[in-house]
Formats: sequence, structure tokens, C-alpha cells
Amino acid sequence: MTQDVTIKITDREGITHEVQAPTDMNMNVMELVCAYELAPEGTIGLCGGMAMCASCQCYVLNQVDLPERNEDEEAMLSEAFNVKDNSRLGCQIYITNALEGLEIALAPES
Repeated sequence: MTQDVTIKITDREGITHEVQAPTDMNMNVMELVCAYELAPEGTIGLCGGMAMCASCQCYVLNQVDLPERNEDEEAMLSEAFNVKDNSRLGCQIYITNALEGLEIALAPES
């Protein structure tokens, strides 16, 4: 039996969307944002989820058990704009049961 988790995503216009995310499809947060069309087409996931562009940068707004940043994510965030202590790349956060209740805000485009 599949289980969905609830994630709150605040888009770049400041509107918060509460979405259901499947835990059985190996999706990441970037793909979830694209699936729900929460960012204009062509403005997120430009590198296809390879941690090479930071177009899916988001800010984690609450305490949820996330995996640590890997070397590729650290390197990309060190070169990105608008980086904060709570910045993550959405393509590097895979949807699991541990993400239930996650709240994020999409970082500005530039």
C-alpha cells in the first residue's frame, strides 16, 4: 500500500500550497514542484536534477529529518545566489515518509 506525505510549498509569489507527495515513486522535491506546476516552466530543474544549476534551491522552514547535504549539493550552493543557512537543492531531497509535514519556500530565481 502506498503512502503519501503532506508537504507545504511556498511558491515564488508567496502563495503556500499544501500538496500530497508519493513516497513510492523515488521522486524528489524538485520533481514535486514541477508536477504541481508551482514554478513557471523552464525556471526550475534546468539541469534535470543533477545538482548542477541551483534552480530548485529552496529554504527549509521547519525541523524535519532530512538527509545531510552531499558534496555536489554543497558545491552548487557555494556558488548559488540567495543562499541561506537553511538552503537545500530540491533535487537532492527525495520524498520519504520522514518528510511528512515538511515546509519549504522556493528561493528567488536569481
